[in-house]
Amino acid sequence: MPLEFRKKQVLLKGIVGVEEAENLLGWLQKKSGVSVDFSACEHLHPANIQVLLAAQVRIDAWPTDAILQQFLQSIFIRQGH
Repeated sequence: MPLEFRKKQVLLKGIVGVEEAENLLGWLQKKSGVSVDFSACEHLHPANIQVLLAAQVRIDAWPTDAILQQFLQSIFIRQGH
């Protein structure tokens, strides 16, 4: 499963496709002060990026893949996450 929900954190694993965005949004709408762990993420559909940006999540860990890490940092750090 690409999304692993914890108490105040979501772990994104493997390929996180567009079909996960609605589930992610629903979980985030019920929580506050949550964070995201990208360390096991290999691919992230832009719909999920939009959901995470709108929720203003804190980033606990970046992906191990250097290209994906650089891409996500360019988006989230610019937005102040």
